[in-house]
Amino acid sequence: MAKNLYLVSLGCPKNLVDSEIILAQLSTVDYTICHYPEEADLLLINTCGFIQSAVEEAIEQIILLGQVKLQKPGTRLVVCGCMVQRYKHELIKELPEVDLFVGVDGCSEIARLVDQLSVGEQRNKIILPEKRYLMDSRAARKVSTPSHRAYLKISEGCSNRCSYCLIPSIRGPLRSRHIDDLAREADRLCKNGVKELTLIGQDVTSYGIDLGQRNTNLYTLIKKILSACTVQWLRLLYLYPNRISDDLLALMAEERRLLNYLDIPLQHISSKILKQMNRPFTAKEAHNLVERILNKIPDAAIRTTFIVGFPGETDRDIEEVALFLKTYKLSNVGIFTYSNEEGCAAEFFPDQCPENVKQERYDYLMNLQSQISLAKNKEFVGKTIPVLVEGYSSETDLLLEGRAMFQAPEIDGCVYITDGQCAAGDIVPVKITEAHPYDLVGEIS
Repeated sequence: MAKNLYLVSLGCPKNLVDSEIILAQLSTVDYTICHYPEEADLLLINTCGFIQSAVEEAIEQIILLGQVKLQKPGTRLVVCGCMVQRYKHELIKELPEVDLFVGVDGCSEIARLVDQLSVGEQRNKIILPEKRYLMDSRAARKVSTPSHRAYLKISEGCSNRCSYCLIPSIRGPLRSRHIDDLAREADRLCKNGVKELTLIGQDVTSYGIDLGQRNTNLYTLIKKILSACTVQWLRLLYLYPNRISDDLLALMAEERRLLNYLDIPLQHISSKILKQMNRPFTAKEAHNLVERILNKIPDAAIRTTFIVGFPGETDRDIEEVALFLKTYKLSNVGIFTYSNEEGCAAEFFPDQCPENVKQERYDYLMNLQSQISLAKNKEFVGKTIPVLVEGYSSETDLLLEGRAMFQAPEIDGCVYITDGQCAAGDIVPVKITEAHPYDLVGEIS
């Protein structure tokens, strides 16, 4: 008999791919997705546990769905993912409304675990498998993004050791999928209508390092994918600064389908703070990297993130970041306030910044970048650019919404289309008529 499933997927695109595997697995044991939690027989939350704000969001969702569960006897509540892996057995006492907790490596077994739970055979309330799961192209996925775009997770885990980050302890060491396997999945996705494929991993530039095979790296992977499928836009997310090779940049400059979009989380510019963060590059190397990129790809769209308020940070360190922003006028910049996470090396660093200082520095840099972004966007007014149409705008049905090559889904701005006919998934020429700090407005030409 068919049962209803209500799933909440929190966190990053990498987590979303896990949720898509969960959805496909549960469909094999007769679960059908429903849109309202009150209709569900199974409530499932795939959590993020990277920073405290993500943990708080997950707990809010658990409490909310726990209240729904109380109104419908027999409903099961399952929590899985990064937060479970981070806090483990502590959660059982704190969240008694949850029927089952499953760690990140148990998500591949979710159908069996839920089936056992539904018939009363699941005695353990928390499942933390010791093995390190790595998906492959045989794993069924119920792609939840619009049919014209999808994510391709090329690796799992991370072997970097940034002092502020819990990912290696949560997700384990780097584990790369094999090139041929990734090419098969890319081809299947494109045959199902995907026009934009985004490669993701904790650090995509480290792809293949763990395999120890000659010519197995991000460059060769991209070449293989481009030859194996018909994808029109291939996008890269999460590039580690000191692993961006000249070969990769040359390929980006010559290959039309590989977008000139580089998402490079620098996290800081001050060499002093970078050393404290255990980031293996200096301020000079960060400047050289951007100059090397722009020299090879003058129209490159560079996206980065910065953490402000890291222990020991001074106003002078923040001014280094500000000067960097003014110098290079990057396309997209995210600013985050430092979160002192239990279990990270930085937890006990001296000279912790007060919250009000973090906020002041955040506001200062965000205001600066907003002005830069507006000025850059104004350069597009009067120009015609290709836009991938997402569909009707989330703001109003009177507008269509799409993205240019320099706008990644969910994290960057968008292009609002005020005139012209097209369908979701079309790539159309749009003449830009207005510019705002993060979004553009235009008409199909």
